[in-house]
Formats: sequence, C-alpha cells, structure tokens
Amino acid sequence: MEINTPFLIVAFFVFLALVYSAIVSVKETELKAARRFFIASILLPLPFLILTFLGFSFKFETEVAILSALFLLIIVFIIPFGRIRSYRQTLPVKRIDERDTMFSRNELIPDTKEFNDYYKRNPDKKAIDDKWREKPGLTGRNATQYHPFQFASADASFDTIKALKNEVDGKVSDIKIEAGAEEISTYIKKWTKKLGAVDCGITELQNYHIYSVGGRAERYGKKFIKRHKYAIAFTVEMDKDMLATAPAGPVVMESGQQYMEAGKIAIQLAMFIRTLGYEARAHIDGNYEVVCPLVARDAGLGEIGRMGLLMTPKLGPRVRIAVVTTNIPLTTDNPLHDYTVIDFCIKCKKCADVCPSKAISFDNMKDVDGIKRWQINQEACFTLWCTLGTDCGRCVSVCPFSHPDNLLHNIVRKGIKNSSLFRTVALKLDDAIYDRKPAAAKVPEWMDVKWEKNK
Repeated sequence: MEINTPFLIVAFFVFLALVYSAIVSVKETELKAARRFFIASILLPLPFLILTFLGFSFKFETEVAILSALFLLIIVFIIPFGRIRSYRQTLPVKRIDERDTMFSRNELIPDTKEFNDYYKRNPDKKAIDDKWREKPGLTGRNATQYHPFQFASADASFDTIKALKNEVDGKVSDIKIEAGAEEISTYIKKWTKKLGAVDCGITELQNYHIYSVGGRAERYGKKFIKRHKYAIAFTVEMDKDMLATAPAGPVVMESGQQYMEAGKIAIQLAMFIRTLGYEARAHIDGNYEVVCPLVARDAGLGEIGRMGLLMTPKLGPRVRIAVVTTNIPLTTDNPLHDYTVIDFCIKCKKCADVCPSKAISFDNMKDVDGIKRWQINQEACFTLWCTLGTDCGRCVSVCPFSHPDNLLHNIVRKGIKNSSLFRTVALKLDDAIYDRKPAAAKVPEWMDVKWEKNK
C-alpha cells in the first residue's frame, strides 16, 4: 500500500498542535478545554489518516490542489485583513468629576454637608444609591460571598494602601540631576518592570486626564489643576486562577493585592523622581487625581473596551493600573489606535452576556459626553458588588483577551490583530472550547477554610 506522505504530515502537525494546546490548557487549570483539545487531537487528523492509509489515491494535481486549499485557508487567517489603520480614538471634551463615581458616593455619610450637597445637585441619584446602601457592602459581613479569612485578607491589602496615602507626594531634593529625556524614560520603563509591572508607557498629561473635582476623603470638593507635564502609566497582572473563581472572595483578595502592588511601585517611582530633583506624585487606589484608564490608553498601553476597562495587548483587562505624574523631562509613547481591539469587543459581547447585574451594554458605542464609547451602568454594577461583598470580576475572568501570555494564546492574539475573519472564527472557537458562559472555578482548598461565628 502506498502511503500518501503529504496527508500524513498534515495529520501529524494537526495532532501535534492540538495536543500542545491541551497540555497548555492543563497547565492553565482549564481542564474542560484540555479535554476538548485532546478529543479534537484524535478526531481532526482522522480524515487525513483515512486518505493516507485506506487506499485512497489521488493524482498529483489533486493532492496539490487539496494541500494548496488548506494552505490558502491558513493564509486567509494570517494575512492582514479588515484592519482600519486610520482609526483614532475620540478624546473627551469635558473632565470627569470624581464625586460622581460610585467609590466617592459610597463614602458619603448621611446627614453630612457633603451628603446633602451631592444629592441636592443630583436628586435623581438618591433613590438609586439608597438601594445599594441597604446592602452589606464590599467585604461586608452579611454579603452573599462572605468568608472571614478571604474578606479580612482583602481588607488588609486595602488598609495597607490607606496607610501609604501620605507617601504619594513629598519633598523634592534640592539637588537636580540632569539626564537625557530618552535615557531616563528607558530607565524608568525597565526599572518599573523590574519592580513588578507588566508594561509601562509615558504620555503628556492632558486636562481631560485630570478629575475636575476630588471626591474622596480629604480631597472631597477640591478642584484639581494640571501641575505636571508628563504621566507615567503602568500595569500589574491580576492572577488568572484567582479571577476564575469570580464572583467569590478570591477576586476581591486579588484586587486588593494588586492595587497594593501597583501602589507600592508608583510610590517608589515617585520617590525616585523626587530624589532626582523633580516633582512627582503617585496616583494609587483611593488617592487618584487622574483617570488612570485614560492616561494608560494615551500612553500606548491599550484601548478602552466594552466593559469600560483598559484592554491590554498581552492580558486584556486582567490588570490593575497606577500612574505617576511628574515634571521630569521624558519622551512620550504613541497611543495604539488599535481598531482591532474595538472590533473584537463589537463582535464579542461575552462580558455583557455573563454580567450578573446586566450592567454592560450589548449596544454599539454611543456618544457619551462628547466621546464615542461604551457606558456601563455603574449603579447596577456597584449594587451587585455591595450584595456579593466582592468586586465581582466575572467580565474580566471570561474575556477572551484575559487568557495567559503564552505562545498558544499569543498566536491567537496575532491573528486577531491581523484579520477580521480570524476575529470572528476565534470568538466562535473560544465559546466552543471555554464555553460562552463558563462556570466559576472552585475556590482553592487552602482559601476555603471552615469557620464558625463567635456565639
């Protein structure tokens, strides 16, 4: 029997690719995906093996035609197709008042001057906010996801961040060290990554980056002005396995941990710059004067996606952001202007599908305050948080862009960037392999400690 070598080679490579994908999935603790890859590794090579061993014979021209068709199919998914290179983000025409954010409204105390003033100016928000005020709140004792150890771990991280709030700014050294803008920018980026950041970018600080008015703690009601010329933005990674348990306690544990890690890096970086003789302020959780996702977007770290979060090239929304603003001379990075991410979010809608509070829109981007973007229902989202006791995280955990930064998923990311057709097929395959609405992973046994209330 004559063996058809070309089909045997195709079968071998299909088998090898799928087995590799299964092994990667096992390492990622995606066991359902691993099983599906293993099954596919048996089924998909079969047609080629049948053509190879069961006596089917083709003329040389037919074999070339079949293999060429397969090759062209691969090329269609690899070559750039459907990329809009002229895409530009629309820029905000007005600044955001931090007092309107849910975190600021959460800090308002009934019958205080700030409380009465806010709802006098925004009477339509009073009834909405009263609903979530009736809930247990973030890390609340009676929340549906309450676990004393998990919630206490999260509170420990957030309290540590609070302890660092007075370190965000400080005295500038009288001795100024002169350095080239390009050299110091490169140094800052590499050092920030060594400290634990995933990525780092620099942009000129714009007015729309800055909150118009502060809304939290002692900054409430304070008008902010542009004091610095540059903004350094960086991201830190949130652990995939922790987020996979969303909306359980490990999610808020990981949020607190990575806000703290980002805050430590930002404070260290700001201190470093002040030691060189230049002004610098760290912007960390609970103590922001800037809108971090907008700064990070303009610094070339990603695009703002459907869920209102920064979508980064390597990890999607599975990051936390911190910013340092400064007057030290720096060289800036260009925004990505990557329409492929926006197109992916337009097609995907997975985050909207799984959102328990239905806070994420299925609609296309709309004009909101002079900027074309998606707008989430922050009140619905926060009400759920106050019910769960965690910051939910379902949208982040299921986002196809949140897969780990490895060869398997980076090949897919490359295809997504290159081809509109690839984006469509990749989404269908992601749903087939990982499910459209995947179940939450179990909380790791060591975190799920049994406990009893004191009586």
